[in-house]
Amino acid sequence: MPGDKSKGAMEDVVVIGAGAAGIAAARRLQAIRPDLSILLLEAGDRLGGRAWTVGLPEAADIGLDLGCGWLHGARTNAWTAIAGEVGLTVDRTPAPWNDGGRRLQRDDAAVRAARQAIGAYFERLEGHEGHEGNDAAMADMLEPGNPWNGQIRAVGTYITGAELERSSVVDYNRYDPGPGPDWRVREGYGTLVSLYGKPVQARLGTEVTRIDHRHAGRIAIETNHGVLNARAVLATVSTNVLAAGKIDFDPPLPDKIEAAARLPLGLADKLFLRLVNREALPADTHMLGSTRRGATGTYQLRPFGAPVVEAYFAGDLAHDLEGQGRGAAFSFAGDELAAHFGADIRKELSVLAMSAWAAAPHIGGSYSYAEPGASDLRGRLAAPHDGRIFFAGEACSTSRYSTAHGAYETGVAAAELIAGSFSQSP
Repeated sequence: MPGDKSKGAMEDVVVIGAGAAGIAAARRLQAIRPDLSILLLEAGDRLGGRAWTVGLPEAADIGLDLGCGWLHGARTNAWTAIAGEVGLTVDRTPAPWNDGGRRLQRDDAAVRAARQAIGAYFERLEGHEGHEGNDAAMADMLEPGNPWNGQIRAVGTYITGAELERSSVVDYNRYDPGPGPDWRVREGYGTLVSLYGKPVQARLGTEVTRIDHRHAGRIAIETNHGVLNARAVLATVSTNVLAAGKIDFDPPLPDKIEAAARLPLGLADKLFLRLVNREALPADTHMLGSTRRGATGTYQLRPFGAPVVEAYFAGDLAHDLEGQGRGAAFSFAGDELAAHFGADIRKELSVLAMSAWAAAPHIGGSYSYAEPGASDLRGRLAAPHDGRIFFAGEACSTSRYSTAHGAYETGVAAAELIAGSFSQSP
């Protein structure tokens, strides 16, 4: 390849994807095997992957997370301790779904009826005697004609990023983020993940297109900047990237591609709105756009007290609004907020930032869900191939999928397998 200065270079370990899993793996390998050369390749132009923070000009110490934003299971979440190590601030304001969290809705008869219906639905999910041979779609647990099915659908879609017809009950029941509560990083979860990745040798804008593992002594990694050779490879790219065949494995790995295809990424997008008069809305308060329909946003009003509204859309609604663009998302959010606060609230709002994860070229979505019958494929996706090609990422976690700490844990586990494989090498 003309001008290719990297051809023939040999690394001990090449990690593909600089998100939470790839960074965690590289950092763990640095710690336990400082003798190994480790190179992190990232197709995008930044570290962090689906952890991505943008700044708020009015408040330099507050980050707006376009991707993951909550330290789920915060007491045992590895990122909580790492935040302290790198000098960031963990905000312990209760999440709206935790005890003490602030919600806008009054505690009237309708709210209590909805809460009871939602609780009963999730009890039915948890009571499903499910295993891979007896799985069901989450939609199958809805009661026909229940007046609160719209709100149940909305909540379920926020959890999986996909409509309930496509999401596995067995997989839902395996989800366990660890003991709560859920906290936030004031400067941003994306800031945290990218800072943790700084000590790793990384090449941004480097897209891997082919992994040639036909030869016993080396793996050839073809990129848009030439060919690298490595003794071991860790792939932490999203399931949508794998399923789309954006990386060609030679010989093929059909089990991995099938697993990825049946563990696709759901979609959750965020729209941040600037608030002209911060007193127009209550601070750190949560609300649901509509209590009757599934296609609705959920809104965090003035997170950290900032003059901002964080709108969150999931599933088909997120796809529709992302496809139509910022104007459509702003109009939708404005309508839902005006229904609660009056038409004049629109004059207070303007678009600050919006994510578009489905269109992100090297990601293609937000977080993985399992199709009915596919939950066990998380283990298949995570399993190493031939002791030389390893896999990690939130989709590889059987209980903490869809979270940044699930991604972290799979990255650490892969790093330890890789270190073990080298200790057994001649």
